[in-house]
Amino acid sequence: MLKKIISLCLILGISSVQAFAADKPEIFNKVNDKEYPKADAVLPLPKQKTNDEQADFVIEGGIEKNIDMTLDKCIELALGNNPQINSAFHEILASDARIKQVWSNYFPQVSWQTGYTRIRQLQLSDALGQNLQFNYFILGQITLQQMLYDFGVTQNQATIKRLDYEAYKTSLSATINDVIYQTKDAYFNLLFAFENKKVAEDTVNKFEMFYNQAKAFYEIGMNPKVDVTIAEVNLSNAKLQLIQADNAVNLAVARLNNVMGVPFIDKYNVQERLTYHPVSITFNKAIDIAREARPELKLAELKVESANQTLKLVKKSYYPTLSVEGQLQIGGKSWTSNHGYNLGGYLNFPTINGMLIKNEIQEARYLYDKELANAKNTQNQIYLEIQNAFLTLQEKQNQMPVALLQVKQAKENYELSYGRYRVGEANPTELKDAQINYQQAQLNYYNALYQYNSAKAQLEKSIGKNLAAETEDIVELEETVTDSKAE
Repeated sequence: MLKKIISLCLILGISSVQAFAADKPEIFNKVNDKEYPKADAVLPLPKQKTNDEQADFVIEGGIEKNIDMTLDKCIELALGNNPQINSAFHEILASDARIKQVWSNYFPQVSWQTGYTRIRQLQLSDALGQNLQFNYFILGQITLQQMLYDFGVTQNQATIKRLDYEAYKTSLSATINDVIYQTKDAYFNLLFAFENKKVAEDTVNKFEMFYNQAKAFYEIGMNPKVDVTIAEVNLSNAKLQLIQADNAVNLAVARLNNVMGVPFIDKYNVQERLTYHPVSITFNKAIDIAREARPELKLAELKVESANQTLKLVKKSYYPTLSVEGQLQIGGKSWTSNHGYNLGGYLNFPTINGMLIKNEIQEARYLYDKELANAKNTQNQIYLEIQNAFLTLQEKQNQMPVALLQVKQAKENYELSYGRYRVGEANPTELKDAQINYQQAQLNYYNALYQYNSAKAQLEKSIGKNLAAETEDIVELEETVTDSKAE
């Protein structure tokens, strides 16, 4: 009989879940449908101790090796190793497990009870007057319960969990979008630091040349001793700036490593340089792209729908639950003494709890209205973010020709001052000022390039899409600056 009860419950459970199981979500095991490599697949990893020693990675010195790196490779490493992405990914897996928990309502619920009891009884005896007797009882009970119909409560619960699952996937997309922006900005900052170091090295070379020329002029009696002293001070200041520029490179490397989740790379071999690709996109087009691509907008919609499903679920708290239950009972002095079983259907009504359900419904309705307001606020904030990014990009784009012109003017002034100095018509202070202005113009130019590329990356983040297809051909400004550094 027990087998019959079990079979009946299983049949009822399986038939109830068939339609629901068709919507079972697949585990989101890739980032945007693409698997990205971990750092150990493309980079040398630090040494790792055994579990007995230490579970985590232990950095034993830096890796003194130049790593060939591009922007695409940095993004690839960030998507495979960034802790934020890893955390969001596992939240998706946890959400998938919660969906499966809801499915359990459609399957039989089995419980088992067993016990052993010894009772001491006092009995009268004809010969002795009284007698002690021990009785033993074995108890056992197995219960199988199968829910047949709950007026859509489980279905609503499952819908909410599926919406949560989609929300976590969308949240992962938003995290990916943010990490890509952080990676781009950190990479551009590293390129900017490299350019600053090159300018600092060039400045040291020039001041070394000025110092040697000042000594030579002094030795033949063309210039006073003070010119040598001034040139020496200028050289010392230039060397100090080079130290600062080198430290800025190290800080930029550390920042990029942190974003990518690979903090053990000490040196990069970067062949790319900061470039200027003008962007041709209107504000209205940026808004249109964001409506389709920005994950936060979809996430807000999912939260609204989840709140709506929660409201429906709470309203069904008034509804009963129809279920079938089977029991097999065993009792007596042995497992074979007494048996009993029953099979029946039950209609379980919710407990009368005063105004509790009514207030829960009111709360759910308020929370639904709250999510509607939050969705509107999210939309407004994204539009404001796009507007700020768009205007900033326009500003940085307009600065590029000005920065380039400053480099040309500073170069011409430096060349004139240097020519005058060589024939004795200019003093060291004039030459120093011309060189410093030239150096600062170069730094301003590369800073403008960095700010422009960072603003472009910010606009890409704000609309949720790469602007590669919206950019014009590269403007050849770099050659002018590069030529200006050649002597």
